[in-house]
Amino acid sequence: MPRQILCTVAALALAASAGACSSSRFDTGGIGASTRPAPRVARPLPPEEPDLGPGLSSGPVTSAPLAPPPGAAAVPGPVVANPSGPIMAEASPPPVQQQAAIAPPPPPVVASGGRSAVVGGWTAKDATGASCRVSLASTPALDLYKASSTGCANKDLAKVTAWDFRDGEVYLYQPGGTVAARLRPAGGAMDGALSKSGAPLAMVR
Repeated sequence: MPRQILCTVAALALAASAGACSSSRFDTGGIGASTRPAPRVARPLPPEEPDLGPGLSSGPVTSAPLAPPPGAAAVPGPVVANPSGPIMAEASPPPVQQQAAIAPPPPPVVASGGRSAVVGGWTAKDATGASCRVSLASTPALDLYKASSTGCANKDLAKVTAWDFRDGEVYLYQPGGTVAARLRPAGGAMDGALSKSGAPLAMVR
């Protein structure tokens, strides 16, 4: 075999040997790298929660209204006014009507010419201008009331012993039931006439 061919074969053999060694080294490194455990990385621990005792948690606290006990009516919660709505004024109670003061009844008015209004002393004046006193009492005398006269020049008036009030008129009587005069009360005075002569007669307080 020629020398040149031998050199070529030797060179190829060396190259093949070197390639095998290099492949073997790389394969060994690859296997070692794949089977070697990866390094552990330290993870941060979560923050410790404070120990609140048995049965307590540090989470958010929520509150809720307690349920009423059995048999008890639920108490309504507070009513929150709507700020956006109109404010309703509280209805005021209706005004109390004041009772009109009841005025005391007026004193009884004695009608002009009433019996009680003519009781007492009077001054009688006849047509001649002569005057005397006539007293009408409230003392009963049979069916009439007692009367008397003082200083009367007129004989009919001088004999007056009784009087009565009928139909708004005052009757002056002589003994035996004879009517001496008839007068009608008016405004604190009495005007009339003598029965026998018909002469006018007036009596004032």
